[in-house]
Amino acid sequence: MSSQKHKDMASKMFKVGILTVSSSRSLTDDISGRWISKRAEKEGHEVVIHKVIPDDIAIIRNTVLDVIHDLNPHVVLLTGGTGITSQDVTIEALRPLFEKELTAFGPLFAQLSYEEIDSAAILSRATAGIIEKTILFCMPGSLKACKLALKALIFPELGHLVKHVYE
Repeated sequence: MSSQKHKDMASKMFKVGILTVSSSRSLTDDISGRWISKRAEKEGHEVVIHKVIPDDIAIIRNTVLDVIHDLNPHVVLLTGGTGITSQDVTIEALRPLFEKELTAFGPLFAQLSYEEIDSAAILSRATAGIIEKTILFCMPGSLKACKLALKALIFPELGHLVKHVYE
């Protein structure tokens, strides 16, 4: 079956969790997380959680697993903690938990970022994977990066991804 037929047959509404990884932001100044929440609702999805958590491996891991077990989202969108500083630990927290990694997401995101921000795209470690039938996307914390990832890659393929995960 073609990918277009899969998309056409897939559901269009999903449960979405949003986690912002930051030790300096709160919900009130979480511009990226608020935009993701509004955009997800505009796309027809149900936002089951929007929370800011600190850059800490154990907290990130435990929060993601709690969200998956307690709220059963189809997708968790994480923003922040994907850079190269010592505080950026989102990838280190979650990659070991991935049952499958969506290895094309990072390179595609980097390619699209390169078209917008030139060689600075090399600093991103955006990644995606699946934990217990929940799809996770780890994106940079900037609003511009979140908009790019969600509009160009994630929301256009979400139905297709969820359909395959639940087959």
